[in-house]
Amino acid sequence: MSGVEKAEVNFQASTITVIGSVTKEEVEKEGSFENLKLYQEDEEIETTSLWNSPTTWKTILSGLLLVMGFVFHGLHGEGTLAIFFYASSMAIGGYRLFLQGLKNLSKARFDMKTLMTIAVIGAAIIGEWGEGAVVVFLFAISQMLETYSMERARKSISSLFEHTPKMARARRNNSWVDVNVNELSVGEVVMIRPGEKVTVDGNVLKGASSINQAAITGESIPVEKQIGDVVFAGTLNEEGQLEVEITKRNEDSTLSKMMKLVEEAQSKRASAEAFIDRFAKVYTPIIIFIAILVAIIPPLAFGGNWSVWIYQGLAVLVVGCPCALVISTPVSIVTALGTAARNGILIKGGIHLEEAGRIKAIAFDKTGTLTKGKPEVTNVWISEGVDEAKSLEIISSLEQNSKHPLAVAVVKYAEDKIGQSKVEVTDFESITGKGIVGTIEETIYYVGSEAYIKQVSSLSVEAEETIQQMKREAKTVVILATKERVLGLMALADSVREESKSLIKSLHKLGVQETILLTGDHEASANVIAKQVGMTNVKANLLPDEKVSYVQSIREKGSHVAMIGDGVNDAAALATANVGVAMGGAGSDVALETADIVFMKDDLAKLPFTIQLSRKARSIIKQNITLSLVLKLVALLLVIPGWLTLWIAIIADMGATLLVTLNGLRLLKKNKE
Repeated sequence: MSGVEKAEVNFQASTITVIGSVTKEEVEKEGSFENLKLYQEDEEIETTSLWNSPTTWKTILSGLLLVMGFVFHGLHGEGTLAIFFYASSMAIGGYRLFLQGLKNLSKARFDMKTLMTIAVIGAAIIGEWGEGAVVVFLFAISQMLETYSMERARKSISSLFEHTPKMARARRNNSWVDVNVNELSVGEVVMIRPGEKVTVDGNVLKGASSINQAAITGESIPVEKQIGDVVFAGTLNEEGQLEVEITKRNEDSTLSKMMKLVEEAQSKRASAEAFIDRFAKVYTPIIIFIAILVAIIPPLAFGGNWSVWIYQGLAVLVVGCPCALVISTPVSIVTALGTAARNGILIKGGIHLEEAGRIKAIAFDKTGTLTKGKPEVTNVWISEGVDEAKSLEIISSLEQNSKHPLAVAVVKYAEDKIGQSKVEVTDFESITGKGIVGTIEETIYYVGSEAYIKQVSSLSVEAEETIQQMKREAKTVVILATKERVLGLMALADSVREESKSLIKSLHKLGVQETILLTGDHEASANVIAKQVGMTNVKANLLPDEKVSYVQSIREKGSHVAMIGDGVNDAAALATANVGVAMGGAGSDVALETADIVFMKDDLAKLPFTIQLSRKARSIIKQNITLSLVLKLVALLLVIPGWLTLWIAIIADMGATLLVTLNGLRLLKKNKE
C-alpha cells in the first residue's frame, strides 16, 4: 500500500512492524490479513479461547454434518440427502482449503492443500462423497489445533510482561512516589521491599538481601546481594529492603531483552516441512502429467478414439486421486498424538511429532529439569563431642522462623530425622545477607554462612577442611555455632532427579549423539551435575541470549536439536530449537506456552518414549505412502492394455484408504514401557 516503506510480519509473536507515513487505521482497513486489529504494546489484547473460536465451531459443524451424512447413507444409501450433508460438511470445513488449493493449482504450486483439493474433487467425480468429507474434516481438525497452538505461542510472549511490576516506588524530591516503570530514567533510585519483585535493572545503593533470580539465570538457590551488586528486573527480593540505582531503562532491561529474544527466535525459526508436503511437490504434478499424456498421446500418435482415451485419462486421475495419501498422514499423526496424551505428553501439532524423531542433539537446562529445582541437605558434619540430635533440634528451632529456601530445606531434614522441634527460641534476629541468631536455654546460637560465622565464632581446622570440600562439590554450606566453637554444619545442593542418569543413557542408545547441559548457574555446580548424569558437554554461566546462540550454532551445523527447559530464561532457547520441550509440573507459563512438547508430570523418562513414538509414526507414514503407491501403480499398469475402468480405480482408491487407516491405528498400541 502507498505510504509504506517497509513492513515485517511475525506470525508467531503476532506482531506487524510498519515503517512509513500510514496510520494504524489505514493498516487495519487495508485488509491484507483477516480480522486484522492493531494494539499498542502495553494495551490489553482481546484473546479468543479455543471454544469461542469461529474455526472451532466450523469444525464442529462440519463434523456434525458428516455424521448426519453417514446416518442417512446407512439408512437410505448414498442418496440426495446423504450427498447434501457430505457436501455441506466439505463446504463448511474446507472452503478455505479449496480456495487455497485452486489458487495453488493455477500457479502450479504443489503442497498438502493442492493434494487435498485434488483428492476431494476426485472423490466427488467418482461419487465417493463420504470419503471426500472425511478428508476435509480431518484437515479441519488439524487446522483448528494449529490455530490454537499459534494462539498459545503468542500468549507466551505477552505473559513475560507478568514477571515485572507495572509500577515502581521511586525517590523524587526527597519523597517516595509510585511511578510507571516506563517513565523511570537511568540514575533514579527505587525502593524494593521484602517479598516484592525487583522493578528495574540496577545496582544496590543501600541495604542487603537475598534475591531469587531463577527467572533470569536459572540459579536454584537465592543469591545474596550487598551494596554495589547488580539486580535484575523480574527477580524476587526475599528478605531485606533495598534501594537500587537504575542502570537501564525498562525497555532495555535484561527481561525486556528476553522478550525480544523469544519473538526473534520464533520469527527466525524456519517452519519445518511435513513429509507429505515434500512428497506432494513431486507426486501431484507427475499424476496430472501422466493423466494428460494418457488422454492425448494415443489419439494423436496412434489414431485412438478420443472419448475412450479421455475416459482412460480420467481413470488415471481417479486412481491417482491421493485420498489414501492424504489420509495416511493425519490418521497416523492424530493416533500418535492421542497415544502421547494418554502417556502424559502434550504435543502441539503433527509437525512437532515428526521433528522429534529427527533429533541428534539435546540441550538441557539444569535447574528444575535435570534437577528437582530446590535445595536439599546432602551432607551433615558434627563436631567431635557434640550430640547430633541436639544440634538438629537447635538448628531446626532457629530456622523455623525463616522462609529462606535453605532454611526450609534444613527444617525439613531435621524434622525427618528427629521430628518437630519444640525448643523455645528467644531474642531471635535475622541478619539479612548473613544469617540468624537466637537464644536457647541461655546460650546464644548463630546459623549462617562461612563468612558470617567467622565474624562471630572460630572454625576448627577440621570444620574448615569440610567446608572447602563441600565448596569443591558446588554445595552451599550452613553452619551452626556458638561464640566459642562450631557445633556442626550442613551442605545443601539442588539434587539430581532420580531418572536423569538413566535418561541420558537411554538417549545415547537411541542414537542421540550429543547431550549438552546449558545453565546460567556457576561452572562448578554445572560440572558436578553433568558428571553425575553423564552429559557429553557443559556450558555454564549462560544468559538467555547465550543459550539461544549456542542452540543456533548447533542448528547451523546441520544437526536437529531439542531444548529441554522449564524457566522464563529458557523460553528463547526453546523457541530457537527444532523442538522445544517443557516440564509441565515445575515449568513457568512462558516455557509451557513456547514449547512444542510438554511433559505434564515432569517425567524425563517420557523423552525417549516421545522420540520412539515419533520414529514409529514417521515409519508408518512412509509405509502408508509406499502401500498406496504400490496399489495405484498396479492399477495404472492396467492402462497399457486399456483395461483400467473407473470402477477399478475406485476400488483401488478405497482399498488403499482402508489399509493405510488400519496401519495408522497400530500407533494406538505404542505405550510407555
